Amino acid sequence: MPFLSGAPQAYHGLNFAEVFGKDGPVAEMFGTKGQTGMAFAIASRALGLRDIGACISPFNAFLINMGIETLPLRMEKHCENALAVATFLENHPKVDSITYAGLQSSKEYELAKKYCPKGAGSLFAFNVKGGYDAAVRVVNAVGMLSLVANLGDTRSLVAHPASMMHSQLSEEALAGAGVSPTQIRLSIGIENADDIIQDLDQALAKA
Repeated sequence: MPFLSGAPQAYHGLNFAEVFGKDGPVAEMFGTKGQTGMAFAIASRALGLRDIGACISPFNAFLINMGIETLPLRMEKHCENALAVATFLENHPKVDSITYAGLQSSKEYELAKKYCPKGAGSLFAFNVKGGYDAAVRVVNAVGMLSLVANLGDTRSLVAHPASMMHSQLSEEALAGAGVSPTQIRLSIGIENADDIIQDLDQALAKA
């Protein structure tokens, strides 16, 4: 097998067959020289680690599997909450505009109904009145929501792209990326929708 007898540069020219084979120094160290080696097992582990990451633990695999099994239930709540929050923001006097395909006022509403009949997801953005500083004040004033750049958590997350993820871009670059200085991004979680709305309401009051 070429990957056993070759000399991959990613491992500084290590020949797995020579080092870990039945006639190599590792087999001699274990007292199995001439009988058994572990070249295939070591190469599979090492090259797999390089290409796809570390071997997952059984407990982490269990948690991921449990998350996959309950994903449909969580997505129902994500979408339900997102629509409630978006509806609230659409009618808020300090919100300039909102982009959420689940709202009937959205130009993507019909497409969302066609391709996402069970809900338009939990991620959307809105623009607050008052400029850049007002948007920063809003995200800094949240209490229950988490001010992080993550997406898709079970917790509700808020971010101000212009001062966080895209803070190094010029105004022209921000505009080219579709990021407004007043834009606030939300990833709505599965908490009680009224709690999310209440937190956003008190934060917007500080805009």
